[in-house]
Amino acid sequence: MGERRIQELQTLKVIAETLNQCNELDAMLSEVLKELLQIIGLETGWIFLIDEKGNYTLAADYQLPPGLKWKQKSPMCEGGCWCLDKYNDGRLKGAANIMECKRIENAFKYEWGDTKGITHHATVPLRAGEEKFGLLNVAGPNKSHFTSEELALLEAVAYQIGSAIKRIKLAENEQNLALLAERNRLARDLHDSVNQLLFSLMLTVRGTKEMTDDPQVKEMLSYMQELSQEALSEMRGLIWQLRPQGLENGLASALLSYGKVLGLDLEVDVKGVIDLPSTVEECLWRIGQEALNNCKKHAGSKQSNIEIKVKNKLVTMVIKDSGCGFHYDPKAAIPSLGLASMKERTEMLKGVFTLCSEVGKGTTIKVDIPI
Repeated sequence: MGERRIQELQTLKVIAETLNQCNELDAMLSEVLKELLQIIGLETGWIFLIDEKGNYTLAADYQLPPGLKWKQKSPMCEGGCWCLDKYNDGRLKGAANIMECKRIENAFKYEWGDTKGITHHATVPLRAGEEKFGLLNVAGPNKSHFTSEELALLEAVAYQIGSAIKRIKLAENEQNLALLAERNRLARDLHDSVNQLLFSLMLTVRGTKEMTDDPQVKEMLSYMQELSQEALSEMRGLIWQLRPQGLENGLASALLSYGKVLGLDLEVDVKGVIDLPSTVEECLWRIGQEALNNCKKHAGSKQSNIEIKVKNKLVTMVIKDSGCGFHYDPKAAIPSLGLASMKERTEMLKGVFTLCSEVGKGTTIKVDIPI
């Protein structure tokens, strides 16, 4: 067996081991890209993950030249290029030489920085069966052509990566389904046990009040009745958080229903066609819940407005209340755990969280998430 063939087999073995050991997508892609480039003797590579709508993200890169790292890698994160065009319109079926690279050409044209002798790259789709997940691109200084053997090796590696991505996505879906099932079970248990106990306590207190004429006892029982009523409302809200009835009818419907549960006077305005990925819808739902809970507990007003807008591959949700507000310095840390959780949820989906509040002027929360 020739030395070249042995090297190819070694490449596939090392990468297969790496793929089998990783369950976190970004870490897996970065490690595999590094291993691949070191073994096949190239210096630079990058991986785009592409969704079903053709939107791409730079998921991994290794030793990009300065011209492609300009302004926090903006040449790699913005705009289009020929390999993406061919991928999205179905012309890219397998590994191919890209004789010219628009991103590298732009680095030359606009003097973004040195490209370290890189002028061309090879590209290969990441796929598993008929499913496509993105692109693997590799390049080296002064290398303008890739042999059929090199392209075949890249195809084999890309197929392994695609299969691993599919495995990870399936595992994530299973975890999400298991989490949903557990939420539903817990919601049922709370409804059937704690919720019913609180309701029984309210009825018992009400009946006991009618059996006594002692003012002090009546006052104590009234206080117990108020506490049990408040606890029952809190429990109903918690059950809604665990299993939002109405989310199957859309985000706006679910938020309106939740606002009704909390006793808020809520208006929801929807602009654009709201057809959101499940992860984005879940994120906005959780943020909306937390914001409405804050309105209920802290704003001192039942008036609240939500605007949801989809435009230019961006969904924006704005939640305003006309309550007491609070002093907030945008340069300071987020002042509460709930608000910090909203910000963290937003940024996990590469979105932007904005908080505005003034004493006596209410609070506004704005969330922008790309879709």
